[in-house]
Amino acid sequence: MTENTGNIGFEETLWKAADKLRGSMDASEYKHVVLGLIFLKYISDKFETKFDALIEEGAGFEEDRDEYEAENIFWVPKEARWSFIKDNAKDPKIGQFIDDAMILIEKENTSLKGVLDKRYARPEIDKRRLGELIDLISTIKLHQNGEKDLLGRVYEYFLGQFASVEGKGGGEFYTPTSVVKTLVDMIEPYQGRVYDPCCGSGGMFVQSEKFVEDHQGRVENLSIYGQEMNSTTWKLCKMNLAIRGLDANLGPHHDDTFHHDLHKTLKADFILANPPFNISDWGGNQLTDDVRWKFGIPPAGNANYAWLQHMVYHLAPNGSAGIVLANGSLSTNTSNEGEIRKNLLEGDMVDAIVALPDKLFYSTGIPVSLWILNRNKKDNPKYRSREHEVLFIDARQLGEMIDRRHRELTEEDISKISETYHEWRNIDGEYEDIKGFCKSASIEDIREHEYVLTPGRYVGIEDVEDDGIPFDEKMENMTAELAELFAKSRKLEDEIRKNLGGIGYEF
Repeated sequence: MTENTGNIGFEETLWKAADKLRGSMDASEYKHVVLGLIFLKYISDKFETKFDALIEEGAGFEEDRDEYEAENIFWVPKEARWSFIKDNAKDPKIGQFIDDAMILIEKENTSLKGVLDKRYARPEIDKRRLGELIDLISTIKLHQNGEKDLLGRVYEYFLGQFASVEGKGGGEFYTPTSVVKTLVDMIEPYQGRVYDPCCGSGGMFVQSEKFVEDHQGRVENLSIYGQEMNSTTWKLCKMNLAIRGLDANLGPHHDDTFHHDLHKTLKADFILANPPFNISDWGGNQLTDDVRWKFGIPPAGNANYAWLQHMVYHLAPNGSAGIVLANGSLSTNTSNEGEIRKNLLEGDMVDAIVALPDKLFYSTGIPVSLWILNRNKKDNPKYRSREHEVLFIDARQLGEMIDRRHRELTEEDISKISETYHEWRNIDGEYEDIKGFCKSASIEDIREHEYVLTPGRYVGIEDVEDDGIPFDEKMENMTAELAELFAKSRKLEDEIRKNLGGIGYEF
């Protein structure tokens, strides 16, 4: 097979080829096999690029690990290098070779300890297919410069595809890129501490890095903090960030954010999160005295308002947060949730609410909203005062279907949402309410709506352009069309009745 280049769309070809090899393995299992190999390929390629450069220099330092560590390159022992794995791809012991390679890499690089999967020697993994997969991954060509982009792209694409294949389970580790990008573009994490208390595979951090690079900033100016409860997802995140050379504090292990907050004293400049929707078994009844519940005790039966308050607690004095939550959180009044929402609003913590279209997620078809929270809406010199104002955006009509079940926000959609927010927030912004799309509401408006935050209530209905046809004429045309449809419907019913009667099922 010829080598792949970085042309747009090659990820899809690679996925289709790799997917053929899946065979009897579940997507959840196959995911770890493939992503583990991609990771191994990445660190080995980066190592070998430097190795070749040192050979060319001719000073004999190619086996000196200090040369690699000085440039933040993982040290890869000989038996763990991709060239060795590739040469032995057809050996029946290839599974053991890969497991040994993972063990060696973890031993030599303490930051990866306990992160890499060692499942390749298991008898249920078909070694012939594994060899073919290695051949396939060997075709990913890395560039001398910027190679992390290419493998990062493959990793991200595969994560998305696995989430799609796994459906409901996939939502645990992956937030669709267009949703993450919308949040990032809105709150603009340019420099400072970025935190995600339920970080999944790290999509929020990756997008933050892209944002900084797109705006000619320095990624070193971001400090990344995360926490993840699921141990395999925590490992995926560690690998995902290592591929991009991102240094992050994800805690020493996976853990429960509510019961074992690994970043207790953190005050973050930016928080980005897509917490699991409506979880009911979060153990809230053991945390009723928790210091985080400044706006009210969240119900034991739903963690949505616990997540919101956890994030407010961790915001720095000028910090802002972008959070994805199920739409129910905008209007619920059960079990103290309405009271907490009222307190958050009266405390001036809510900056904007964006209603998104449905079908954006792999894990659920329900529509969701973005909550933009801000600790200091009044006195932050970077922005105009939005004291006791909330921006509502109804984006339910945006996005386009990419297949029968999934929708995506386009670049234009994302810009439309984020620019509307920036025009409203900025000192010299040229914001205007647009009927049916956006509305800047005062706290008095919100009180009148009993603190319900559904954007549709505030933005109203879009004006429809008058087509010049008189109302009576329109009604006549419509009723004539309806009569015709009714007649067709009756005819079809008669035919169905007759056909069923013909085979002995009269009714």
